[in-house]
Amino acid sequence: MTASRELDPLRARIAEACRVLAARGLADGILGHISLRVDERRLLVRCRGPEERGLGWTTPDDIRLVDLDGAEGVPGELDRHAVPNELPLHTGVLRSRPDVSAVVHAHPPNVVAADLAGLAIRPIVGSFDIPGTRLAAGGVPVYPRGVLIRNRRLAQEMVGAMRDRPVVVLRGHGLTSAAASVEEAVLQAISVDGLAGMSLRVVSAGGSLVDLPPEDMRELPDLGAGFNTETAWRHEVTRLRGVVAPEQG
Repeated sequence: MTASRELDPLRARIAEACRVLAARGLADGILGHISLRVDERRLLVRCRGPEERGLGWTTPDDIRLVDLDGAEGVPGELDRHAVPNELPLHTGVLRSRPDVSAVVHAHPPNVVAADLAGLAIRPIVGSFDIPGTRLAAGGVPVYPRGVLIRNRRLAQEMVGAMRDRPVVVLRGHGLTSAAASVEEAVLQAISVDGLAGMSLRVVSAGGSLVDLPPEDMRELPDLGAGFNTETAWRHEVTRLRGVVAPEQG
């Protein structure tokens, strides 16, 4: 690493989150990326190096500091690494959403299949996934174009479809998840993927999707960030270490 060593703990956090996405099957192969806002003009983002191996083998060295236009955050930072083609997807959200610090872009097959089958992400479960149910109850919008979000115009379209929601489904493509932390953004993506997979299973079994009744929704407790995020993330990291063990070069 050539610069900004003080950011190394954040690089490690993002790299680990990329590996969680891969271990969960949300970002197979070399597609997908995560970003984290550092200040008003700069972000850390997973870039593609000369020996790209895919998200499941992301290391802190793959996480580079750039500005909102994709230029090096400090001289020498990119060092033969290329920013994602869809960097505007990240910067579009960060420019328009001051409440957001982290952006996840992934390609979950369940989410793509459910959307193409006409199945919206709905609050069909209860205590099976309380944070996911609450997220779905607020609505998960769809950006209806299956395009590579490679410029500001397309990013603005996606952000417009997303509005103020934490997740937007990208038709024929994947999803974008935005939150105050990397951990929250990844966990949101996992929940949406789980709901999509459950919906596909219900419909494949001949059933119909039914939203959780309002009276049951009111009974769902808020277990707090300590459980919903911290404990859930500790599980993901522990699970990851038993599934994927990339080199930490």
